[in-house]
Amino acid sequence: MEGLNVVDAELVVYLHPSKSRKISQAILRELSSLLFRFYEAFDGVLLAYDVNVVDNLPKILPGVQPYFGFNLKANLLVFSPKPDMLLEGKVVKLSQESIHVIVLGFSSAIITAESVRAEFKYRTKGEEGIFASRSHKRHVIKVGTMIRFSVKSFDDEILHIIGSLMLVHTGSISWLDRNLEENSEFDRSATKSRDREWREDKTVDEGETPSGYNNLVNKSKKRRIA
Repeated sequence: MEGLNVVDAELVVYLHPSKSRKISQAILRELSSLLFRFYEAFDGVLLAYDVNVVDNLPKILPGVQPYFGFNLKANLLVFSPKPDMLLEGKVVKLSQESIHVIVLGFSSAIITAESVRAEFKYRTKGEEGIFASRSHKRHVIKVGTMIRFSVKSFDDEILHIIGSLMLVHTGSISWLDRNLEENSEFDRSATKSRDREWREDKTVDEGETPSGYNNLVNKSKKRRIA
């Protein structure tokens, strides 16, 4: 899935003197309070961190209650969705008007009916609503389906995504992955078949031009033009 980045950052964490007995725990607690929030400095939502204290001699800030400042080096996992990126999420609600998705367990996304390509048609199966492909009967989107969709926009204040299923390589992940595997196997089989024909043609006398060879050349020309 796109939109996930690792950021190398240098941070300073300030601790109250009352937390000086358990500095490591206090630092981790401060960093944990930053999770699942959007920060312009990181250009994304902080999901996880791996941190090391640069030195054990903190800077002391003057004041009535002087704080300790610790310099840190951290690797931050950041979620930063941009337009046209491909994301993955679980369908949690579905109606004729929209598909609602949860991404990474915390960010909500909505795909309106206008952003679903014409290949999909909404229908009911029993009491359950689904979006079913007109071209591939097994390509179905329903509640619980993991889908791949493209980003139209991202609201960093409420962590809400507006998505789209207009691209042909979006939809049910399980169906898309199976379809890609089948296409890859078909391509490999076709390549092996062409290789066999080529080897057989090489055994023919130079003065002869077998019809199979002509067919192979014609097919190759068509593919190059296309």
